[in-house]
Amino acid sequence: MTYDVPSIQPLPELLINQIAAGEVVERPASALKELVENSLDAGATEITIDLVQGGIKRIRVADNGIGIAQSELSLAVARHATSKIRTLDDLEQVASMGFRGEALASLAAISRLTLTSRRRESQHAHRLQVLGGDAAEIEPAALSEGTVVDAEDLFFNTPARRKFLKSEGTEFGHAEDAATRIAIAFPSVAISLTHNGRRTWSYGIQSLASRVMAIMGDEFAGSSVAIAEHQAAFGISGHIALPRYSRAGRDQQYVFVNGRFVRDKLLQHAIREAYADVLHHQRQPAYAIFLSLNPELVDVNVHPAKAEVRFRDSRGVHQFVFHALKKALSRSSADVPTPQANPAEFVSSAHRVAPRQLWIPTSQASATVSSVPSASEFAARYTAGATPSRFYEVLRGAEAQPRDVMPDKHTDTHTDTHTDTHTDTHTDTHTDTHTDTHTDTHTDTPPLGFALAQLHGIYVLAQNAAGLVLVDMHAAHERILYEKFKQSADARTTPSQPLLAPIAFALSARERTLLEENRALLADLGFEFGDLSPNEVAIRAVPALLDRREPRDLLQQLLKDLAEHGASHAADERRDAILSTMACHAAVRANRQLSIPEMNALLRQMEATDRSGQCNHGRPTWYQFGMNDLDRLFMRGR
Repeated sequence: MTYDVPSIQPLPELLINQIAAGEVVERPASALKELVENSLDAGATEITIDLVQGGIKRIRVADNGIGIAQSELSLAVARHATSKIRTLDDLEQVASMGFRGEALASLAAISRLTLTSRRRESQHAHRLQVLGGDAAEIEPAALSEGTVVDAEDLFFNTPARRKFLKSEGTEFGHAEDAATRIAIAFPSVAISLTHNGRRTWSYGIQSLASRVMAIMGDEFAGSSVAIAEHQAAFGISGHIALPRYSRAGRDQQYVFVNGRFVRDKLLQHAIREAYADVLHHQRQPAYAIFLSLNPELVDVNVHPAKAEVRFRDSRGVHQFVFHALKKALSRSSADVPTPQANPAEFVSSAHRVAPRQLWIPTSQASATVSSVPSASEFAARYTAGATPSRFYEVLRGAEAQPRDVMPDKHTDTHTDTHTDTHTDTHTDTHTDTHTDTHTDTHTDTPPLGFALAQLHGIYVLAQNAAGLVLVDMHAAHERILYEKFKQSADARTTPSQPLLAPIAFALSARERTLLEENRALLADLGFEFGDLSPNEVAIRAVPALLDRREPRDLLQQLLKDLAEHGASHAADERRDAILSTMACHAAVRANRQLSIPEMNALLRQMEATDRSGQCNHGRPTWYQFGMNDLDRLFMRGR
């Protein structure tokens, strides 16, 4: 049997361009991105974008750049013709947005393209029309400056490709996203977007911070911090949202490398790790991050759409980005805006849920606003009964019994004194004197204030200059211990507590393997083991902060975490996961009654601890209720 073997022949130029268009011009958004990047490379300071039917019917980009000479108009729509690189050395250190010389040629092959341009030194403008790859004669045109690219009927001559396009709304959404990314990265360029004759948005020339805030919104602006770090080879700037501002999706995540928007797994991983223990796993952070480095250290010639990059020193870039974001997020509670509670969320339930009994220690039963001690008074009064050993007890989570006892007739005494004094005085003077009195009284009050009471063995109520602070004591203590564990582990000074009676622990084959693989890591964290048999070990020592906890349950959880994370994680990541579990087990539990000195010790530790606004799992540890919020809740002054 014989076969007809087709001969090898060169492809027609039009077919070559149409194949390239499938890579470069995937949809209207891809074409728009390439055209706007050409305008930026031409030095434009003003770019106008007009779209019709999501860009399917028409994409028009006008700029005030340097323009294209009449003699180069035909070359502009030719494949692999560009003014941006000449040699391999140029390709290895690309500084321009475009460089392949494929965008206009690809777009001209699958649309009705009109290219009009005028060089700044030329007296006249000229126009070139291309229909599905067939160019017409260059003719004179009217244009004051710059270049206008007008592409109509995208994929009109490749119906199979056009069928893959989505609805007008979907395509416009993608196109708007592409234009927005460029608008964020180039605040020195005025840019506007119009769709179906209606202006969508317009931004004038402004600073980077102003452009980012204008696009990301006021809520992001009020809940973000600036980052600016530089090393010899790398630099990073931009704004990242604090954990209390998070999103359900990834719609506000922008990463730029030398001005180019990229989707890079390495950078995404570094950012995710920086937020790992301050953001709830179901939420997404928001950020606009700009990474700058020598063009020789990054390869942008990885993907036809230039959306992916490859770093020469990937590990160095990862660590630089991770530590820069970690540093920005590592702020004490006193440095960051206070988490605000919305009292409107509680108004409806406040009238239908019966109030629960509030435990207030004897020393605070008759406290008023004016009786809250200053910082110096606190040192003498509230810590007098908190010896160093007792203070350490609460920080390590020991099951100490409360020292304060609730009086037998607490409810009656509190009701009588509170009702008679508060109603008569505070109601009459609130409107005129509340703000001034409040400010003068609390000039020395710490950021999280002083403890007033404990609610149901779960929450600590404190009074600060702004009003009421509500603290989740377990979540807050968990963060404090986690940070202490990490500091000790970094310094390799984790104290170990020998057990008087070693605890036997039976192991499965898998657990035994995990224990052996991570014995050194666990030893660094304060654990000591002895072998009893192939399937059993003796726990001989545990981290000192855990000495009153059940080691057997903790070890089982740690081995489970190690099995889940696996060997693919870096040692530091596995270590932090273990430390997080240890902190969770060691933190003060619900229904543990704390004395006033213990609660105040917890508040002071929160103020001195990085990332204390969130627990290890990203949940908030405290909320602030301002006096105005409380007044609205109780409809005071209405």
